[in-house]
Amino acid sequence: MNLIKIFLAFSLFSVAFSLENFNSHLLPRPLILEYAETVRADSEEFEKEVHLQCTSWRFAAETNNLSPWKTIPPECADYVKDYMTTRAYSIDLERVSKEAAVYARSVELGGDGKDVWVFDVDETLLSNLPYYASHGFGLEVFDGVEFDKWAEKAMAPAIQASLRLYEEVSSLGFKAILLTGRHEQQREATVENLMKAGFRNWDKLILRASGDVEKQATIYKSEKRSEMVEEGYRILGNSGDQWSDLLGSPVSVRSFKLPNPMYYIP
Repeated sequence: MNLIKIFLAFSLFSVAFSLENFNSHLLPRPLILEYAETVRADSEEFEKEVHLQCTSWRFAAETNNLSPWKTIPPECADYVKDYMTTRAYSIDLERVSKEAAVYARSVELGGDGKDVWVFDVDETLLSNLPYYASHGFGLEVFDGVEFDKWAEKAMAPAIQASLRLYEEVSSLGFKAILLTGRHEQQREATVENLMKAGFRNWDKLILRASGDVEKQATIYKSEKRSEMVEEGYRILGNSGDQWSDLLGSPVSVRSFKLPNPMYYIP
């Protein structure tokens, strides 16, 4: 069918826009670059193609195949909203949690209190969906000042699948270390929020100190994991919604990526 011309490969974007000095870091990047005039934008064929393209985009985002991005594609605003607010997101969260729990039960711990499971906080233990619902589910460029105001309210609900995993790994004997990109000034609000959401008895809650503020998340979190290893901890599990929670060095024996198509943190 020649109803719609779609560039399917994201690698072609830089070529398509090279004459305009296209910068892959400046978003939103259009998914649909050109389509026939005979196709109505509100037609069923068009809507199906947009849905397929947005599904493909989300897959690429979750598998870390995209260039750094700052907002979701505007065509995918409704798609991401529907995904985040329906059973699809919940089912994906449950899948990750169940697979992580199966792994956790298979591990033979050392018994010396040095076996660690590292958890990110935002979109891993706590859900900021109430905040992002008011900001287009990732359609708006991230505003750190506004997000900090939300975080200070300590109102983010627990991600229930993660709470169950957290409780299970703790009961198995893992030490829970919470490693977040939030700033040290937010410690009180973060502790309050975690406690209200049902998270208890973590071993450490690590937040960005003043010297960590300008570091990319991958570097900052790698450094903190290195410090854990130097202290004799064995990092056997790691849960996070960003690849920057999981990549770098040292890495966990097993890492589990939670879904999050709303934003990207390098």
